[in-house]
Amino acid sequence: MHLTLQQLRLFEAVARHGHFTRAAEELHLTQPAVSIQLRRLEENVGAKLFEHIGKRFFLTPAGHEMSSACADILSRLQTLEQSLDSLGDTMKGPLRLSVVTSTKYFLPHLLGMFIAEHEAVVPRLIVTNRERVIERLANNQDDFVIMGQVPFDLAVEARPFLENLLVVAAHPQHTRRSARVISATEVAGERWLVREAGSGTRSAFDRYLAEQNVTVSPYMELGSTEAIKQAVMAGLGISVLPLASMQLELASGCLAVLKVDGFPLCRRWNAVWLKGKTLPRVARSFIEFLGSVSSAPMPVLDPCRPYPLR
Repeated sequence: MHLTLQQLRLFEAVARHGHFTRAAEELHLTQPAVSIQLRRLEENVGAKLFEHIGKRFFLTPAGHEMSSACADILSRLQTLEQSLDSLGDTMKGPLRLSVVTSTKYFLPHLLGMFIAEHEAVVPRLIVTNRERVIERLANNQDDFVIMGQVPFDLAVEARPFLENLLVVAAHPQHTRRSARVISATEVAGERWLVREAGSGTRSAFDRYLAEQNVTVSPYMELGSTEAIKQAVMAGLGISVLPLASMQLELASGCLAVLKVDGFPLCRRWNAVWLKGKTLPRVARSFIEFLGSVSSAPMPVLDPCRPYPLR
C-alpha cells in the first residue's frame, strides 16, 4: 500500500473529531482537500473506510482497523522524534501548546523569551476557549495545555506557575473610584458585566459571591475579556478582569480598579497534561522555564500601576 503520512494524519484527525470540517481546521486545510486525500487513501487500501448515513458518517470495520493502525504509527513517530531530539545537545523541535484566551496577555512574552534562548524550538500555539482546551487535553493533542482552573474530571498532572490576579474593573470616573474599601454587599447592586458560564474568570467570581453570600444579577454577559473591557470603558458597568489584561488601559487612565473587599482574587496559571504522559524534552524545559518565572521574587502589586510580569 502506498500510503502517505499526510493521509494518515488526515484520517486520524477525521476519525478523532468525527467531523471533516473540524479536522480540516486543525490541520489548516480546506474540507475539499481533506475529502480528496481520504478518497485516495481508500483507493490505496482498497476498502471503504467511511460510510455515510444521513448527514452523519461512521467508520467501517476497515476504518476501525485503519484508525488503530494510525494511532500506533503516529505515536511511534512522535516517540522517535522526541528520542532523536533528546540525543542532541541543541534544544530543538516542536513545542505544541493549547492555551485559554486570557493567557494571550502574558504567554507570548514568556514564549518569546524562551525561544530567544532556544532558537531551534518551533512553537505551535493554539489560543482558544476553555472548552476546546479541555477537549484537546483529553485527546492528548498537545505537549501540555495552559489554563487557570484545572479540570476535576480528568486524570491530569498540573504545575502551577505565574499568579493570575483578578480585580474589579470600572470606568475611571466611577463614583466609588476613590473609596477606601467597598464591601461585597455594596457592589452587589452595580451593573455587572460578566463572562460566559464556563469561563475561568466567571467561575472564580461565582465562587467569591457564594463565599460572601451575595447574589448579583448580571447586566450583560459577554464572550471575551476584550469585549468586557470595551463595555467597562463605555461606562456600561463594572466587571472582574485579570489584572494582566488591563495594563495598557490602566497606564493610559482608561480603566480603574475598585478596592472591593476580598479582592484581588489570587489564582495561578497551570501547565496541565494527562497523568502518565511522557513529556518531550522541549516541553519539560519550557515548564521548568515557567517555574523559574514563577519562583522569581514578585513585587508588591499596586493595582493602579502596570503589572510587571518579570
